[in-house]
Amino acid sequence: MRFAPVSLALSIALAVSASSGHSAQGDVLNPRAAALEAEGRAALTTGEVDRAIDAFEAALAVQPGSGRITLALAEAARRQGMQGKALHYYRVVLTRDPANVDAIAGEGEALAEKGALDKAKSNLAKLQGICGAQCEAATRLSAVIAKGPNPKVVSAADVAAKDVAAKAAFSTN
Repeated sequence: MRFAPVSLALSIALAVSASSGHSAQGDVLNPRAAALEAEGRAALTTGEVDRAIDAFEAALAVQPGSGRITLALAEAARRQGMQGKALHYYRVVLTRDPANVDAIAGEGEALAEKGALDKAKSNLAKLQGICGAQCEAATRLSAVIAKGPNPKVVSAADVAAKDVAAKAAFSTN
C-alpha cells in the first residue's frame, strides 16, 4: 500500500505523456504555402472560387498533406457546388485526424447540401459529442441541416436533351 501514491502518480504521468504524443500537431505552413493559402482565402472572400482553388492546389503542391489547406480546398469546392469533391477532401483530412472538428462539420454540411440529411445528422451528433452542442461548428452544421439540400439546377440544354431522347424513344416504337 505504501507504493500506491507513487504508482498512481506514475500512471497519471504516463497517461498524460501518451495522450499528448497522440494529439494533432500544429499545421505549420512553409512561407510559400502560407502565401498561396492567403491568396486563396482572399480570392474566396471576393467570390473568385476558381482562382481560390488554383491557389489552394498550388499551396498543396508546395506543402503536400496539409490538413489546413485541404480543408480550404474543400470549402472552395463546396462553394463551387461540387459537394462530392468537397466530401473527398474532408475525408482525406478525417483519415489523418478523425476528430478534426472542422472536417466533421464540413463533411456534414456537404452531405446536407447533397440531401443526405441522415448522414449529416450523424456528423452533428459526433460533433456534439466532441465539442458540445453550442460549439461554432455544431451550430453551423445544425443551420445547414435545417436549411436542407441545395436546389437542383437544371439547364435548358439538359431539358432539351431529355426531350430529344423521349421523342426518339417514342418514334422507334
